[in-house]
Amino acid sequence: YCASENGLWLVVRASTSFTRRAVFLDRDGTLIVDTNYLKDAKSVELIPQATNAVRRFNYALVPVIVCTNQSGIARGLLTESDYRAARARIDDLLEERGAFVDDHYYCPHHPDITGPCECRKPGIGMFEQAIVEHHLDAAASVFIGDKLRDLLPARSYAARGILVPSPETSTEDVEQSLAAGFEIASSLTEAAVMILGIPHTPEP
Repeated sequence: YCASENGLWLVVRASTSFTRRAVFLDRDGTLIVDTNYLKDAKSVELIPQATNAVRRFNYALVPVIVCTNQSGIARGLLTESDYRAARARIDDLLEERGAFVDDHYYCPHHPDITGPCECRKPGIGMFEQAIVEHHLDAAASVFIGDKLRDLLPARSYAARGILVPSPETSTEDVEQSLAAGFEIASSLTEAAVMILGIPHTPEP
């Protein structure tokens, strides 16, 4: 199975009649600081400018969907309850700052432990579910993350991908992202400006 807010699900190809665009965000290293298998929700820390960017998408009525690989669950380094607690903490921190994520999806698998799955990025299972559940136009959406694997799903939809490098981003990720025709932004706020075409204002 591939897990999400609603538990078990099947991969379903989204209808091309869907018209809402969305922003698909990676979590660790893009929305929050990557602590390498986050187990304690108290350790959640929003990346600087992340709230500003998410709030801009909220104001523009662009759904923000978080899709994250959480192989630490398969590895036994954290539990699904740990993941849910961290997700709730992220939502609370964003809400305190006047922003919100429309939905979260996660893959708890690792191919060496649980076998292959459709949801682990660069697979598109999580995105397929979000597209169906939120009536999204995948081709008009934007895929954002700090690793090449976060952007590669955009190819399945002829969509736009933007790499926002973090300390965990390798030179290879940057070079291959550019070679694949993806864009680079210095921050999530810069990515929001690129997408929405609005001027930058400092994070409050």
